Amino acid sequence: MKSFDMLQHYNPKNADLQVYVKDRLIHRDEGGVSVFDSVVQGGDAVWEGLRLYKEGILHLSSHLQRMRESAKALSFENVPSDNDVKAAIKMTLEANGMKDETHLRLTLTRGEKVTSGMDPRLNQNGCTLIVLAEWKALVYDNDTGIKVITSTQRRNGPQFLDSKIHHNNLLNNIIAKIQANQANANAAIMLDDHGFISELNDTNVFMLKDGDLVTPHADACLPGISREMVMKEAEGRGIKVAEKNISLSEFYNADFAFGTGTMGQLTPILEADGRTIGNAEGRLLFDKINDSFVQAIPQNCELL
Repeated sequence: MKSFDMLQHYNPKNADLQVYVKDRLIHRDEGGVSVFDSVVQGGDAVWEGLRLYKEGILHLSSHLQRMRESAKALSFENVPSDNDVKAAIKMTLEANGMKDETHLRLTLTRGEKVTSGMDPRLNQNGCTLIVLAEWKALVYDNDTGIKVITSTQRRNGPQFLDSKIHHNNLLNNIIAKIQANQANANAAIMLDDHGFISELNDTNVFMLKDGDLVTPHADACLPGISREMVMKEAEGRGIKVAEKNISLSEFYNADFAFGTGTMGQLTPILEADGRTIGNAEGRLLFDKINDSFVQAIPQNCELL
């Protein structure tokens, strides 16, 4: 079975990227992370995805705060300050000549261990910061929209691994994405342990119904920064916003549905599990929310 084309492709402009690792810039092909680093040993790290626009980095302070809080929840020690992280980002962007159309992935690991093992007390060298900046377009074609399937893989609840920690243990999301690939879909809906919609494997999810905007409770899903921005912009338009349990049957019958994320902005979901989603009125309301979101980007960007 022929699968969908990949949503992301290699960009030749990224052939000679300079990447910040720990305390210096290195070429993308140069080894920079120790085999004793916690991210290699056990995926013991947190991360953030950032988007650079010509006006600056969207919601930079919010992303850095979430990274700090995730690191605190995991008891990381010697976490770099926001100023140190910003300096590393600025150094990376300047080295690559980047001023717009750039995706950044920040990774903060627990650091290098003195010997391999699970015990965090083996980490005695402080955290490792990685700044990877790439020339990259938005991940989805938001004019075309996407189709999704429902994954059998459940989203972690806080009793297993709290999704409020923006951690690097993404295997359950990756398994869901594999299922989407095998079904010739762009992404997968992930349910919580009660069978309600949590989010897509890579973005938060919204639906419009009878003029209201609805999104799942942030119990099993990450309460995304773009998610919060969408809710704020919708309320500014006088649209009622609610968080509630959403069943699949409710989702299939939405007036419109879309995903939200830093890498994709607002992405229409046009089909789920073979059901066509949306109608003309829902599309008009979505367009209003999307317009507000795009117009609000410059004022929410931060310069380094």
